[in-house]
Amino acid sequence: MSRRSGADAPPDTFDDGGEADEGHELAADALDDGPEIDFDFEPGAVSAGTEVIRRFWSTLPGSPGVYRMFDAKGDVLYVGKAKNLKARVGSYARGQAHSNRIARMISQTAAMEFVTTATETEALLLEANLIKQLKPRFNVLMRDDKSFPYILVTADGPAPQIVKHRGARRRKGSYYGPFASVWAVNRTVNALQRAFLLRTCSDSYYENRSRPCLLFQIKRCSGPCTGEIALDDYAGLAKVANDFLAGKSNAVKDRMRQEMQEASEAMEFERAARFRDRIAALSAIQGTQGVNTQGVEQADVFALDEQAGQFCIEVFFFRNFQNWGNRAYFPKADRTMSPSEVLASFIGQFYDDKPAPKLVLASHEIEDAELLAAALSSRVEHRVELHRPQRGERRVLVDHAQRNAKEALGRRLADTASQGKLLTALGQAFGLEGSPRRIEVYDNSHISGTNAVGGMVVAGPTGFMKTHYRTFNIRSEELTPGDDYGMMREVLQRRFKRLVKEAPRTPKEAAVAAAEGGPADPVAPPPEGDPDAFPAWPDLVLIDGGKGQLDAAREALEAVGVTDVALVGVAKGRDRDAGRETFFVPGRAPFKLPPRDPTLYFVQRLRDEAHRFAIGTHRAKRKREMVRNPLDEIAGIGPTRKRALLHHFGTVKAIQRAALEDLARAPGVNAATARAVYDFFHAGN
Repeated sequence: MSRRSGADAPPDTFDDGGEADEGHELAADALDDGPEIDFDFEPGAVSAGTEVIRRFWSTLPGSPGVYRMFDAKGDVLYVGKAKNLKARVGSYARGQAHSNRIARMISQTAAMEFVTTATETEALLLEANLIKQLKPRFNVLMRDDKSFPYILVTADGPAPQIVKHRGARRRKGSYYGPFASVWAVNRTVNALQRAFLLRTCSDSYYENRSRPCLLFQIKRCSGPCTGEIALDDYAGLAKVANDFLAGKSNAVKDRMRQEMQEASEAMEFERAARFRDRIAALSAIQGTQGVNTQGVEQADVFALDEQAGQFCIEVFFFRNFQNWGNRAYFPKADRTMSPSEVLASFIGQFYDDKPAPKLVLASHEIEDAELLAAALSSRVEHRVELHRPQRGERRVLVDHAQRNAKEALGRRLADTASQGKLLTALGQAFGLEGSPRRIEVYDNSHISGTNAVGGMVVAGPTGFMKTHYRTFNIRSEELTPGDDYGMMREVLQRRFKRLVKEAPRTPKEAAVAAAEGGPADPVAPPPEGDPDAFPAWPDLVLIDGGKGQLDAAREALEAVGVTDVALVGVAKGRDRDAGRETFFVPGRAPFKLPPRDPTLYFVQRLRDEAHRFAIGTHRAKRKREMVRNPLDEIAGIGPTRKRALLHHFGTVKAIQRAALEDLARAPGVNAATARAVYDFFHAGN
C-alpha cells in the first residue's frame, strides 16, 4: 500500500508513540566541514516541518513499512524503514532532542510518502532499493556502484562457453564471482582455458567455423566447433570446470594427477604432459590470488575506517578458499554518524543487486545484524551469516581489510589535499575569484570530418569525475567537413543550452527554461562548504585550441545567453611539444606558464584526458561504422533472421541480388520479411 500526504493534511493531536529513535536509520548525504552544531536553518523552519509531520501522523498504521520525506520542490530528502511506522514517524515530531542533522532534515520536510510491508525484512530490502534509486540527500550513499565482473559458464548450447560477464543474469548458465577487477577475471579465464580447454568465442563465430582456430593450435581450446572433440567429452570438460569454480578444486586436481600418472605408466607421455600443464594452470589460479584462506571457503569482508570526518569501506571477496580481489568505497555520510550505522546502511545497499555469500564479516558490530542477515538470506537459496569475528582466521581477514581501508583513505585524503592546492593555483593563474570546483575540458576528434565527435571531461576537488563525462555526435549537416570551429560551437551550444534548461541559475535563465519545458524556478546553488555537493555549472571551461577555438567557444556561449563562465584556450606549443603551451584568456594577452610549474602539468593532464576521451570515442564510432551491416537498417530484421539469411545466401551481396521468391524460401524467413528485404535493396529501381 502506498500513499502520500502533504502540508494540507488534517492536523491531529500528537503522541510520540513510545518508540525510541532508531539512530541507525538516519544518515546524511553530505559531509559537513564546519562544526558539528551549525544552525544553517531558521528555528521556525523546524517547527513548520514538525507540524507537517504531525498532520498525517495520526492516520499511520502501526505496521512495518518505508517512509520518504520530500522537500518543497518534490525532491526526496530521506528514505527510512520502520518496524512500526506510527511510532517511527512520531519520533520526528517531538520537536526536541534532535541532532543538527536531523533538525535540518525536518526543517526541509514539506510532504511524506509511505509504503507498508508485511515484515520488517521486506521494509529493509525496499529501503535499500529506494536509496539506490532515489539517492536522497540525508542517506548514506554508495558513490561507486559499478557492477562487478563475473565468470559465466554457459548452458544454453551444445558446447558451453566460458566468458566474462557483467550486468543482469539473463543468460542460462553458472555464474561465479564477484571479482574485484576485470584484470582478475581475464587472468582467471586465461588460466581456465589452459586447464579445461573451453571455448571463449562467440556463438556466431563458433557456428561458422570450418577449421580450428589458433586457440586450438596453441592448446587453449579443444576445438568443439569442428568436431576435434566429441560434444559428450566436451561437456565433461565443462562439468569439471564448473566443479573447480564451485569449490571442488582439490578433487579436480587429484583427479588430474591420477590421470597424469595413468598416462605416464601407459607410456603416453604427450597426454601426461598435457595434464601436467593443466595442473600447473590450476595451481597458478590458486597461488597468485594474494592472501588466501585455509578455513573460509566463501565470504565477503567489510572493513570501515574513519579519518577527518570521511569514511572508507574496503570490501574483500573470498571464493573457493581464494582471494578474488578487493575494492575501496568512499560513501557519502554525515560525520556525526557512528561507523556501525554507516556500515549497516552500506551493506544493505551493496547487496541490493547482487547475491550475498554464505558468510559476511564486518569490522564493526551491526545493531540489527540478525534482521539484515535474514533480509540477505531471503534473496538467495542459502542462509547468510553476518557477524563481527573476535579471534581466529576470520579476525585476521577483517584486520587485513581494515588496514587496507585505513591506507586507502589516507591516500585519498592526501590526493584531495594536493588536488585542492592545484585548483587554487589554477584559479590564480587564470584570474578566477576563487578555486574552481568544477572544470570542464572540451576536445573534438575526426578524420577529415568523418565520424566526428566532441568530448567533455570533468574534474573537481577529488580528481576526474568520470560519471560526468559526456560525448557529442556532431549532427549539423551544414558544417564543412573538418570545420573544428563549427564543431566546437555545436558542442558548446548543445551543452550549455541543456544546462540552462535543466539547472537555471537566474530568473532570466529560469524563464528561458520554463519556455522550453524546464523548471520554472532557479536552481539553488549547492550549500557553501559542502565538499560533496558537486555543482552542475562549471567554474572554468578549458578549450583544446588557440584563439580561433576560444572565439568559437565564446560565440557559442553568448548564443545561449551565458556570459559569466570563465573560458581558457590551451594552444599546443611549437612542434606540439608539451610544456610550451600558450594560454588564451578573454581580455588578456596570450601568456605561458613557467616550464616546471605544477599548474602547467595539471593543465596538461586535463588536456590529455580530454584528448584521450575524444579519440577513444571517435575510434569506437569508426569501428562500429566499419562493421556495420546493411541488414541492420531493415526494420523487423533481428539477429536471428539476419543469421538465417547469411547462412542461406553466404554474403550480403548475394542477399541483395536474390529474387523475392529466393528470399522467401530461406529458412526462418516469412513472406513479409522477404518483401521488406527485397524492397530495401531494390527501392531505387
